Amino acid sequence: MSEFALYLITGLGTGCAFALVGSGMIVIYRVTHVVNCAQGGFAVIGAMCASTFLGSGLPHGLAEGLAVVIAAAVGLTVGAITIGKPGTTPQVGFIITIGLGILAYAVEVLLWGDQPRSFDGVAGATVLFGARVPTHYLLIIAVTVLVFALLGLFFAGTYLGRALTACAANPYAARLVGIGVTRMGLFSFTLGGALGGLAGVLITPMQQVTFDGDVVLLVNGFAAAIIGMLTRPALALAGGLLLGVAQAAVAGYGSAAHQLEIALGLMLAVLIWQAARRPTVEGLP
Repeated sequence: MSEFALYLITGLGTGCAFALVGSGMIVIYRVTHVVNCAQGGFAVIGAMCASTFLGSGLPHGLAEGLAVVIAAAVGLTVGAITIGKPGTTPQVGFIITIGLGILAYAVEVLLWGDQPRSFDGVAGATVLFGARVPTHYLLIIAVTVLVFALLGLFFAGTYLGRALTACAANPYAARLVGIGVTRMGLFSFTLGGALGGLAGVLITPMQQVTFDGDVVLLVNGFAAAIIGMLTRPALALAGGLLLGVAQAAVAGYGSAAHQLEIALGLMLAVLIWQAARRPTVEGLP
């Protein structure tokens, strides 16, 4: 029982990072219809910046907060390059984000080298259901729940959130009522960068980050976003938690070498399920 509890809670913590990355992709996709392949890079940049700030003597909280702000600024820059030119199609934007993700590798190696980095998180362990769980995993879960609650309030209760929702639902109608769709798209990239940076900051004390560590986060985050049908962050949270727990159980009871295959297999299964039910949803024979 204690072993299962350990895998469950650590899996939930890891899954929260996947969910944050996936929700960032959803926020961007809903407004711009661009699948952002640079989303995992935001997490790496956030983690690397936090490591640098902590190493220079800044206190916890301030260092991580500044790292998230930088990741948000990088997200805005990626958005400006991707959708800033009028007439850029989502397909072209998708290709641009792939190129920017590859370019980020060179920048990260130039700034931080190619060696893994980490930093201390919340120290100690908490006993839950007979298992000694690193307390930092509980922090990850608590922060993620808070962030998703705030996102729900933001989209439902603020003008800016409703403007983003309007752009996602009908960009043409949004323009008619004076909402700047491109401006909202840039804001969605900024918010996506912040969510990705937060994921990197939270998970790095438990898992070392490297310049190419965005691949695992991107694949798992995209799988969570697919479960959320690229439109619903709450479902992405559920998908990320499912992925995290499944991978922790496989690593604990079997081999960690197959963790990535779980994300790909689950993503494929959801895509097949969505394709199978689409004719029914659309009323086709």
